[in-house]
Amino acid sequence: MNVVPSASSYTSLHTAPADFPDSPLSQALRQPALLGLFLPIHHGGWSNSTLPRGTDWSFDYNAKLTLTAEALGFDLVFGVAQWMPKGGQGPTRTEAGLDSFIATASLASITSRILLVSTLHVLYGPWHPIHLAKFGATLDHISKGRWGINVVTGHRAYEHELFGWSRIEHDRRYELADEFVSVLKRLWTEEEPFSYRGQAAWQFKDAYISPRPLFGRPVLVNATGSDAGIDFAARHSDLVFVASPGGGDIDSALASLPAHTARLKQAARAHGRDIRTILNPLIVARETQAEAEAYAQAIVDNVDLASIAGRARLDSDAHAWRGHKGGDLRFGVGGAIGGNVQLIGSPEQIADQLVRLHAAGVDGFQLAFYDFEPDLAFFGARILPLLKQAGLRL
Repeated sequence: MNVVPSASSYTSLHTAPADFPDSPLSQALRQPALLGLFLPIHHGGWSNSTLPRGTDWSFDYNAKLTLTAEALGFDLVFGVAQWMPKGGQGPTRTEAGLDSFIATASLASITSRILLVSTLHVLYGPWHPIHLAKFGATLDHISKGRWGINVVTGHRAYEHELFGWSRIEHDRRYELADEFVSVLKRLWTEEEPFSYRGQAAWQFKDAYISPRPLFGRPVLVNATGSDAGIDFAARHSDLVFVASPGGGDIDSALASLPAHTARLKQAARAHGRDIRTILNPLIVARETQAEAEAYAQAIVDNVDLASIAGRARLDSDAHAWRGHKGGDLRFGVGGAIGGNVQLIGSPEQIADQLVRLHAAGVDGFQLAFYDFEPDLAFFGARILPLLKQAGLRL
């Protein structure tokens, strides 16, 4: 039996989707700046406000958003995964929501070009590398190479306890995720059956996965701001979701992102790899700055403080948002407006801010909105043409 003690040494042998010129990821990377949509598949999206809007977590609503994004030329859509407790306080508390893996993968049947990224907590519950290798290869064929995994390790104590764990120490989670993903890569590429017994509970005998992914493996993504997460991204990920280390306002983001994105890219280069960074801005845009500011203020004026407080009570050891000001209702993850950077202004101002963020080392944008359907339509009609004029989109 070919038992190996570690999977990490095999990662350099694997081809990535970007190594294939005709892969969907390679086609997306021809854009000067990637453009994605952060689907609101959970109740309330990222915004804790009761200002009336149509944003909805249902599959039909998110499928419509995805088709609109694809028609506008967006490169990818992405959905968050959360395991939140029942109840809590406030009307916008995160409770109802679709599973990211199932919902995002289901979009393959109604789309033809856009990349589909499912968030998976690889350390929770029943996941075994053989399960995910087979599921992933199947989805890769159904989507013709457009499906990918946003690998997350979990940062809330509640979620670990839900699945029968005591919370795993932060850096140890990345060690386990490294083992899991390294084994996945072997399962997607080995020509002969192989057996494995590693540090964690995952082990198997004579595993072999068929069919093989079309372009080496599915797209791999993670979100991080920690040393351990950056090291993981450098070795495995094609795309990395980043937060502004300095906070959610545009000036703080522009000041702190250049060093942060440069560090990520240098870490990947040390492993002989290239990665792309993606930022998650929430955009509040209207025809004039005054109208946009008034709309943003209306969102804040209707803040759901009880829901924000309930989320804050869930113990987290995430590193990415440490620079965000929790007491500011406008700026900071989980505030009234939400997102991890907020862009507020006229179409010209929003386009200029995106151009400056791109110059700060951000390779793409995973957009969110307060009222997704009309705000996405406004972005497509009024801001996207300006990005093309500025050279960010072809």
